[in-house]
Amino acid sequence: MTAGSTTVAVRAASTRASRGLWRDAFQRLLRNGPALVGLFCIAVFVVGAIFAPFIAPYDPVVGKIVDRMQPPSAAHLMGTDLLGRDEFSRVLYGARLSLQVGVIAVVFGLFFGVSIGAIAGGAGGKVDAVLMRITDVLLAVPGILLAIGIVAWLGRGQLQIMLAVGVSYAPIFARLLRGSLLALRESDFVIAARSMGASAPRILLRHMLPNALTPLIVQATLALATAIIDVAGLGFLGLGPGDPRIAEWGEMLTDSARFLQSAPYLIFFPGAAITISAIGFNLLGDGLRESLDPRLKR
Repeated sequence: MTAGSTTVAVRAASTRASRGLWRDAFQRLLRNGPALVGLFCIAVFVVGAIFAPFIAPYDPVVGKIVDRMQPPSAAHLMGTDLLGRDEFSRVLYGARLSLQVGVIAVVFGLFFGVSIGAIAGGAGGKVDAVLMRITDVLLAVPGILLAIGIVAWLGRGQLQIMLAVGVSYAPIFARLLRGSLLALRESDFVIAARSMGASAPRILLRHMLPNALTPLIVQATLALATAIIDVAGLGFLGLGPGDPRIAEWGEMLTDSARFLQSAPYLIFFPGAAITISAIGFNLLGDGLRESLDPRLKR
């Protein structure tokens, strides 16, 4: 057998093994009951957010004063707020905003964190030391306080919230990726690639990064749960989207806080939506961690 055919055979075997590992992880995920419950909760909110214009029985920003503060009924499943707006319609549209902002914020955090972690873990030395000290400073500040400071500095708005929440998660992703890369630097396949003359950027991008992404996938799923809570928290503190007519779960809680005793349903439904969506992402994240880690094989 020639050297060329040997290389092709090795690559084919590696591809089959990789597919087998991912297929095995997917099958373990399907056997994980809590993960399926979390996936179902997420699917309900995703479907509700996508099809909100078709599911919502009323306009979320328009209400009738004569219908104000009505309790849950057949006409209004979750009641109406102070302006007569349908609470069910606003929860549906709030899911669209919260999921969109949460997902994009985590994507921002992944982009910044992966960039910093890859440079630090791949370069090492003084570059690693400087970047990690900056990361340590950011980690010393609670994420929600960092997000509040960024939004207060940049001003209110969806883009500012996405950027603020994303920056607060970037140090976590950077630390996680940097640790994974350091653990892989002395692996056999990295040493083999280095001995064959592969450049440092090629080793980092083609060999180390693909093998270090699994913890990031799990952490990103878990971060989505916290991101939704952070977005709602910013809205509750009055730092949500600039337009007060926009249905957002955090601002809905703020508007309903004074009616806690007279109309508790106004707080219960958006609060339940935040809680269930966060639990769903946490359950899915735990399931992914168990499925992708062979040591936790059931």
